[in-house]
Amino acid sequence: MLDTLLKLEGSVLRCYIVHALQSGRKDKVVEFFGMNGNDLLLKSYDWTPWFAIPYLKNPNMDPQFRVYFSKEWYEALRLSVRNFFSEVFNGTRLPALLKISSEKNTISRLKRDNKHLSLKLSQLQALLEDKEAQLGQSKRSLRATNSSATSSGVEDENLHLSASSEEICSLATSHLGRREQSEECATAEPVKIISGHVKSSSGHDSYSALSLHASYSGIDDAAQGFYGSIIENGREVLGEEEFPEVSIEFQETFLGHTSPITRCRFSASGNNIASASVDGTVRIWTYDSSIPASRNATIYCGAEIMSLDWECKSDRLLLIGTADGGIKAWNVDAKRVVCDLNTTEAFPSVLDLKCSPVEPIFVSAASSQRLGSNSMESLGYASLTVWNMKTWKAMTVLPLGEDPPAITSLCFNHNGKILAASATDGMIHMFDMSAGLQITGWPAHDSAISSLLFGPDETSIFSLGSDGRIFEWSLQNQGRVLWSKTSSRFSDLETSNYYRHEMALDANGRQLLVTSGSVRAPIYQVQGHSKGLRTLPHSAAITTVDWHPTLPIFLTGSADNSVRVTSIS
Repeated sequence: MLDTLLKLEGSVLRCYIVHALQSGRKDKVVEFFGMNGNDLLLKSYDWTPWFAIPYLKNPNMDPQFRVYFSKEWYEALRLSVRNFFSEVFNGTRLPALLKISSEKNTISRLKRDNKHLSLKLSQLQALLEDKEAQLGQSKRSLRATNSSATSSGVEDENLHLSASSEEICSLATSHLGRREQSEECATAEPVKIISGHVKSSSGHDSYSALSLHASYSGIDDAAQGFYGSIIENGREVLGEEEFPEVSIEFQETFLGHTSPITRCRFSASGNNIASASVDGTVRIWTYDSSIPASRNATIYCGAEIMSLDWECKSDRLLLIGTADGGIKAWNVDAKRVVCDLNTTEAFPSVLDLKCSPVEPIFVSAASSQRLGSNSMESLGYASLTVWNMKTWKAMTVLPLGEDPPAITSLCFNHNGKILAASATDGMIHMFDMSAGLQITGWPAHDSAISSLLFGPDETSIFSLGSDGRIFEWSLQNQGRVLWSKTSSRFSDLETSNYYRHEMALDANGRQLLVTSGSVRAPIYQVQGHSKGLRTLPHSAAITTVDWHPTLPIFLTGSADNSVRVTSIS
């Protein structure tokens, strides 16, 4: 570059001399050599003949200088100078002041597009709300029919409830199908009954709404799902469908996938997002226009993606687990797969991957059967393997006993010394990673556990069952439930083999976002008395969720092939 600059400088100086002679200003040429002659001789001996040019009668006819007086040489010099400055300016960042005009035009165009899309979204949301209202009306009609069928003493306009606690117990048992009637009635405590009249459009009482609440676990939220309102701690709360819509600051929708989303995850810094779909593709992207898109990529894995996890320290590696037993490590800076591992043939499905927050290791949870049309309880046996991220070799297999049920979810504590794992038999296992041994465990659910998270202060752990039950367990008093929620709405999903329930806690550990078979996902207030919220709607079931590591921003991936980034106020 320096040699080019020096040659270009010499040519420009010669052009100055030629132009002065053509203009009849030999005095300027003499003055030029008087001021710069010594410097020119020090730079190059090629300048020596030029000191005589002011004294030649016709320098344009001299064979040594004739080329410099030609039009072709001048045009070539001008083109070289233009190319040189073009190269310089292209390699230089544009000053902020010069970008104002272009950015203003870009912002105006984006605002117009945003306004158009917002209008279209409002129309679609209005249509969706109408459909949900019709669905709610149908549910209420069915609820009224069930209530009418089980009550006695019907009059013309009013329905009066007359039933003993034994009859109510029998009714709840017949709806739930959970235990034999004799066993239920023998152990159930007295049932609280709340009745209220619902006015018809004509102003007359059309039916009485019945809501049951029992402290016994057999007649709880599942029964309440039939009868409407839920009672917690002696007070009535709203169901998820009645939660207010979350207030948002902005929302971005990523439409790069062509099949349902299986997993989406923020990177450790929150700058990048990885999302995976059923067709075996992983896409890395960013929602913030101020972040360079140099890491954006599409990774083709050739099999359904079951799990994703980012390396916690460098924020450069993404681990990908597939349904054919593959584990890929993708370097987002080099944009290539740096390691391609495989589990044993006996465990072909990688259900979860988790990187240690401290050590260069990760743990894989693989199962002996793939997640197909059968339930999660049919995933077969489990294998927990610890891998070294420097050598990319297996270090050890964590002990789980003989023929252990499949492990569905993993999570590390803050220093990576404790690993929690959940299983399809409803057990939670805790491992000491330094010793490589299981230190404790307890039965947490009657169904398979699909997601597991440490609480914000790590004195508790959250578990989500495939039946929609959510528990917060104390780690100081093992087996004690600190907080719980139930929503069978989560498990009533007409979804295919790509769906597994999961949940995510925000950075403050106060809001719990959960996947949903509905087009909206609920956000529960953990240990709070305020009612929950619900997300803006997708057009299909919400299959995966995640929170930003530091900001009030969450991800929702859906069976409608889209991923949304939502910032809440």
